[in-house]
Amino acid sequence: MYTASKERYTAMEYNRCGNSGLLLPKVSLGLWHNFGDTSKFENIRELCFTAFDNGITQFDLANNYGPEPGSAEKNFGRILKEDLGGYRDELIITTKAGYDMWDGPYGNWGSRKYLLASLDQSLKRMGLEYVDIFYHHRMDPDTPLEETMGALASVVQSGKAIYVGLSNYDGETLKKAAVILQELRCPFVINQNRYSIFDRTVEKNGLKQMTGELQKGLITFSPLEQGQLTDRYLHGIPEDSRIRTDGRFLKESTLNEHRMGQIRRLNELAGQRGEKLAEMALGWLLQHKEVTSVLIGASRPQQILDNIKAIACAPFTEEECRFIDEISQA
Repeated sequence: MYTASKERYTAMEYNRCGNSGLLLPKVSLGLWHNFGDTSKFENIRELCFTAFDNGITQFDLANNYGPEPGSAEKNFGRILKEDLGGYRDELIITTKAGYDMWDGPYGNWGSRKYLLASLDQSLKRMGLEYVDIFYHHRMDPDTPLEETMGALASVVQSGKAIYVGLSNYDGETLKKAAVILQELRCPFVINQNRYSIFDRTVEKNGLKQMTGELQKGLITFSPLEQGQLTDRYLHGIPEDSRIRTDGRFLKESTLNEHRMGQIRRLNELAGQRGEKLAEMALGWLLQHKEVTSVLIGASRPQQILDNIKAIACAPFTEEECRFIDEISQA
């Protein structure tokens, strides 16, 4: 039987999520990859234990995480039932809906019917009465924003979520959504978006600035660009890498000579700072006042331990920040 480490809250630091009362760990665990039915359950269990033993209280899921879709929630639900259930009030469990989940016209996007049905399914798979944060996973160009935001307000009113969040929104749509949610008195506290040294979309589409203006939290996914911002590919592509086993999200063609040159220069800077490249890349994100937490993935427990070191990164000088910007934009 699992017993959590008594030292679990000494290794982690926590940030306030915008102007809410919610504190989130600076490093959170995402269950996007390596938690579905194609992964070994005992490894999934060890990843969750390692995270919680080191103060990672936030576990981030979505209805379609797998493969198969839903299997990450199902596996996490089993861990809750068998091991982590006694610590439920110490955990922040989040899930999302917005991408394809089931056949037919009601299985994706942002309709009230889809969002409410999806959350019910997610709760059933995890064996939970509520999640701490329920996100709309992507903007819907066709469903009225009022309908989608109204559905989010309903899940809080029904007691099936404590807070709500938005994922993959841009700054303009975020502002409109925030106004509606405020009118509905719905506790909207956080945005989840892709952000890394190599991906500055949130800086260009106004999301990062608007997050700060609205005093909402920002949690970043793919902070290491699917492993590009690590030392994993510096000496070639390992046979057990995601490129070899699952090329959907990172393709070999991405690691061309130009990109490898950028990675090598960033790795040299990290070495000068006495850090690993992954530590520096995560630390770079955490230095931004808008960023509440970085959402890491992991296939091995040691990766979690290595990434947690980012909270102790040295401050970045203006010269280092300019250098990182120059490399990423080259």
